[in-house]
Amino acid sequence: MNEKILEIENLTVSFDGFKALNQLNFSMNAGELRVIIGPNGAGKTTFLDVITGKVQPTEGRVLFEGRNLQRMPEHKIARLGIGRKFQTPRVFLNLTVRENLDLAGNRNKNVFSTLFNRSSSTENRNVAGLLETIGLEAKANLKAALLSHGEKQRLEIGMLVAQSPNLLLVDEPVAGLTDEETENVGNLLLALSKDHSIIVIEHDMEFVRQIARQVTVLHQGSVLCEGSMDEVQNDPRVIEVYLGRQEEA
Repeated sequence: MNEKILEIENLTVSFDGFKALNQLNFSMNAGELRVIIGPNGAGKTTFLDVITGKVQPTEGRVLFEGRNLQRMPEHKIARLGIGRKFQTPRVFLNLTVRENLDLAGNRNKNVFSTLFNRSSSTENRNVAGLLETIGLEAKANLKAALLSHGEKQRLEIGMLVAQSPNLLLVDEPVAGLTDEETENVGNLLLALSKDHSIIVIEHDMEFVRQIARQVTVLHQGSVLCEGSMDEVQNDPRVIEVYLGRQEEA
């Protein structure tokens, strides 16, 4: 039996009477890649906000590796092993790709020490491995500002992995990407899923089909259904509230 890495119980988040999440129940196993979809306003971003401590629930609780995250500040949750990638890449544009990864992987460093102090051989090996994983070896010494949007997305995912989280939260990683860049990001996430637990929130259905093993559909702040991509896309409720609307558009 697989160990649960994340368990969410009866989670409700109210903003001035509006329930962004409404009695939501969710769980996933360690080592799982889970994709979460749903129409705008379904509660997807709030879902991530609660897990990371940015928003406190009105009711319910979040358990990470059996530990209750309630009232825990964001930085402590991050140190427990939860890493989040936002929709817009957050990289240091004036640092090289290598320097970005080096800085992300060493919490004792700051930008100044990254630029002027030599890294250890172990740190260099770790960064070299990450560069290979994210497919940016040839651009290691290029400033991040010169990367394409898709390359910046992969760099930020690499920076997240450099922090050694047990759970990766990845929010719409292929928004605005070309088909080739989308495929590259998908391949990266599939490779990372061999060693990490990952939650991906996404709207691009072709991308979801590329990476999805298990899909959770949110609607009006609750879980509408879960299953494989085939099961979900053929569910009449999903067709009505989400997939069907896209096909009609």
